[in-house]
Amino acid sequence: QVQLVESGGGLVQAGGSLRLSCAASGRTFNNYAMAWFRQAPGKEREFVAAITRTRTNYAESVKGRFAISRDNTKNTVYLQMNSLKPEDTAVYYCAASLDLFRAADGYDYWGQGTQVTVSS
Repeated sequence: QVQLVESGGGLVQAGGSLRLSCAASGRTFNNYAMAWFRQAPGKEREFVAAITRTRTNYAESVKGRFAISRDNTKNTVYLQMNSLKPEDTAVYYCAASLDLFRAADGYDYWGQGTQVTVSS
């Protein structure tokens, strides 16, 4: 069982930056692929980025602006978001799985989400 708790969301102006954190419970954190998804009102949950021990994967819409990283000593995964745009506004969710997927149904564990709002 893995429990995930996100933090770091907030309100930021377009062009600004935010860093999201996701703290995970459990002693086998480094075995899991970790991902960030987001869901805007009225839209489906969409893949943002994912990381394993050896690779990362990004949605095209965030490449070059967002960076995912992990600190296995702290059981934490991060999402550094730069050059934010109003269309990045969404609830951001952290997820964990034993393999890297770009589809939400590939993930077994989810956090409660953190709101990111980008004003124009």
